[in-house]
Amino acid sequence: MKNFEFYNPVRILFGKDQLKKLAIYIPQGQKILMLYGGGSVKKNGIYEQVMNALKDYKVIEFGGIEPNPHYETAMKAVEIVKAEKLDFILAVGGGSVIDAAKFIAAAALYTDGDPWNILAKGAVVKASLPIGTVLTLPATGSEMNMGSVVTRKSTNEKFSFLTPSSFPKFSILMPEAAASLPQKQVANGIVDAYVHVIEQYLTFPVNTPLQDRFAESILKTLIEEGPKVYANPADYDAMANLMWSATMALNGTIACGAATDWSVHMIGHELTAFYGIDHARTLAVVLPGIWKALKNEKKEKLIQYAERVWNISGTDDEKIDKAILQTTAFFNSLGIPTSLKDYDLGNDAINRIVMRFSERGWKAIGDRQLVTLDVVRKALEYQL
Repeated sequence: MKNFEFYNPVRILFGKDQLKKLAIYIPQGQKILMLYGGGSVKKNGIYEQVMNALKDYKVIEFGGIEPNPHYETAMKAVEIVKAEKLDFILAVGGGSVIDAAKFIAAAALYTDGDPWNILAKGAVVKASLPIGTVLTLPATGSEMNMGSVVTRKSTNEKFSFLTPSSFPKFSILMPEAAASLPQKQVANGIVDAYVHVIEQYLTFPVNTPLQDRFAESILKTLIEEGPKVYANPADYDAMANLMWSATMALNGTIACGAATDWSVHMIGHELTAFYGIDHARTLAVVLPGIWKALKNEKKEKLIQYAERVWNISGTDDEKIDKAILQTTAFFNSLGIPTSLKDYDLGNDAINRIVMRFSERGWKAIGDRQLVTLDVVRKALEYQL
């Protein structure tokens, strides 16, 4: 096991009727920016509940946060925060709204130049405004971590940043609010959480048996509960299990002492940045290709995954091949394609992504720097 330092200060309020406690965790007198996305929070009743809970606060609304939140939109919110001298940001919605809140909170206090440097150049974030979240869509785990991913539409770039000041002060998790989600969004959430786990688990052995079993339990729960929620998002018990699985997938617990990868995400981000494909759907395309390209390098963990998660037997090669097929079939069963051709993309898209990595000087990414430019190309070619 590797040395590690674990810190997660996020207070979780999970389940029904938790919104009534909202005002307890935002200091009196705070001026609040309430962020949300396309307006579903007004249709499902969450908006009204939030505003009622905050009736004694000054609240300024900012809607229209996009899936894969745009830098340009976030900067408009930053201007409002500064002009109105707001104190607190409340994100109401899914991971994209929460990611936007984290960036806005950091950019509002950033004084060392262009806030884009936080994302593109890894500039140090010295402080952020406090944020809280009301989660209505299980997927990213952003409600309980310090990470954020933002897209700059004008340049077709998508980057992430991490800073301890981005940890939410609290997150209210509301499975009942997800009851009216479209199947597509439910499916995206399942796959997003699944690949989050994989990126921290399916690397190489470093003697982390407890973390491995934590990870495997999340994967098996997603396999069991995911189809139930996909068939019926209003199944509260199944949705509750999905929502908590998605939170646990990326709150830092399973990464403690383990080797992590994230190459699937980095490649997937380019598919989103260039072609606007939903984040989770890019992961479903890239992941099987990476496994096919790195069968030997990831052999031990692929076999473990096959045996423990899918109960596959046979020769080592059979276990690996069947595990890749089972995973692909699981994604497909949720209506999520795993081929570039399903998005009308071919070699031109592959060349474009490889060229971008090359231009950035990224010679290799992932655990042990295994994912070279040649591996990126090979992995994507497998998925044509």
